[in-house]
Amino acid sequence: MPALVVENLHVHYGAIHAVRGVSFTVESGEIVSIVGSNGAGKSTIMWTLARVVPLTGGTILLEGAPLPDLPHLVVERGVALVPERRRLFSALSVRENLVMGAYNRKDPAGAARDMERCFTLFPILKQRLAQLAGTLSGGEQQMLAISRALMSSPRVLLLDEPSLGLAPMIVETLMETILKIRDEGMTVLLVEQNAAQALDISDRGYIMETGRIVKSGTGRELSDDPDIRRVYLGG
Repeated sequence: MPALVVENLHVHYGAIHAVRGVSFTVESGEIVSIVGSNGAGKSTIMWTLARVVPLTGGTILLEGAPLPDLPHLVVERGVALVPERRRLFSALSVRENLVMGAYNRKDPAGAARDMERCFTLFPILKQRLAQLAGTLSGGEQQMLAISRALMSSPRVLLLDEPSLGLAPMIVETLMETILKIRDEGMTVLLVEQNAAQALDISDRGYIMETGRIVKSGTGRELSDDPDIRRVYLGG
């Protein structure tokens, strides 16, 4: 059973039709990327999946059942969003941000194990536990944002522009970590402007333009497509 099935999704911001009949699937254990230029509607899809932005048409199924309508119920069902630009609790410490990520859990021992797992993925966070999140570097903030999401023990991780504003070396490390998270059994939906990096690690991908999906295929197929290379990969 697919982890996510999105059928004929429409989203409006007032008179603006931001997402226009988008359909896609994410199989369990896959990394699927949605690639497109700024303003294509990619982040709107992510906020709609998190139930922060309401849909105006279409259906979203999570593991065969309708996705709940409220954000906290989406988290309880096993979906966690890492939003664009991190959106951490900047006045709280690293530890407090991680604890906030586990707010819905009733298994302290499991949450403690997941915190240690985050430190395995991102060892620098253990050294920064008492530091305020707002004082971390951009790369460290992204590591914390991913870790905060993992603290809810999700089965599906939504990553919205994780490479935004980061140095190439940090981006490479993050992409390797996303692969590691997938290899541990997580399903990942990745939204990125950085098409080359996203498609390189993706099992499958979708190309989005002005609210619509215009092409799909495996990560390799899209990377090798001459039209995609010309428009998104710089050659």
